[in-house]
Amino acid sequence: MKIEKVDLFLTSMKLVQPFRTHQETVTDRESILIKATDGSGNSGWGEVVAFSSPWYTEETIETAWHMLTEFFIPTVLHQEWESPRGVNEALLHWKRNQMAKAGVEMAIWDLFAKQAGVSLAEYIGGVSREVKAGVVVSMDTPERMLSTIEHRIKEGYERIKVKVDPANDYEILKKIRDAFPDIALLVDANSAYSLRDAKRLKKLDALNLLMIEQPLAADDIVEHAELQQVLSTPVCLDESIVSIQDARNAIKLGSCKVMSIKIGRVGGLANAIDIHNTCAEHGIPVWCGGMLETGISRAFHIALASLPNFTIPGDLSSSSRYWEKDVITPEVVVKNGRLPVPDGPGIGFEVDEAFIKKISKRKASFPTKK
Repeated sequence: MKIEKVDLFLTSMKLVQPFRTHQETVTDRESILIKATDGSGNSGWGEVVAFSSPWYTEETIETAWHMLTEFFIPTVLHQEWESPRGVNEALLHWKRNQMAKAGVEMAIWDLFAKQAGVSLAEYIGGVSREVKAGVVVSMDTPERMLSTIEHRIKEGYERIKVKVDPANDYEILKKIRDAFPDIALLVDANSAYSLRDAKRLKKLDALNLLMIEQPLAADDIVEHAELQQVLSTPVCLDESIVSIQDARNAIKLGSCKVMSIKIGRVGGLANAIDIHNTCAEHGIPVWCGGMLETGISRAFHIALASLPNFTIPGDLSSSSRYWEKDVITPEVVVKNGRLPVPDGPGIGFEVDEAFIKKISKRKASFPTKK
């Protein structure tokens, strides 16, 4: 396959509700949507899920735009590709910038699956026809959080994730557990704690949590191993895992008992599949993280979650949880706590390019017209 054209769309969409962590409150979500077109006029879509500011990783929308236009797109244009993995290998020439790399690679995975006439899930070896859905509840007053959780449970979500930090942990979690004694409850700290907080985190063991996600530094796996020895609650690594080597090292050190996999964070679908396989070999269950993403990236995560070691409900909510209108049709809808895995070619959704152009703040096409 030869990629003859790539279009970039820097979009901005307002979230239905602000998303709050101890680091950032996101109200308007920028994304870069990527359309790759082959010589026959067939197109695949990908998404760069970096945020506008570097609170989650070092990447931002602006740094991703720079890397795409100056380095990554020139690499994939007019080259013959035998498989999407070849794109992943070619982009290894440059360091990091995982989310920008992932956006390009995703578009080409979509194209290859469409060329094969199969769904992306089938193309990558997925086995599930539906995946379990979870939802994230951002920081708020205890009363509003309890109300939101009750609403999400009625919508059918089987797993609730709550953002926490040292100022909002045991007390509010105890209220949630008392109100909902049987829900699958996990907490996400986004690196809000240090190893000095081990006793404080140990107190959470009494709440029968599914896991605690990324309690310590985003680039750490050593102190997480020390913490996991102290806690009976499983530690889940998220930001610390940005490559297959990170996953191998974390497993070797005993840094976690669970991993979250996000395609953008790990540099693409090929890396996400390899991390899934490595975790399966070592008995580490995985789940699919979300990135306040549009339906394009969400479609990729649904396909990824159809692989057999994704045994924990992921952050795979309905489109309406985030957007008044999504960029795909039909929109993603959770029913009875499940999401169907699309069986149409590629990502299995139609992309509303006219709407994407309408919400775009910036556009670029390659090769550029002379």
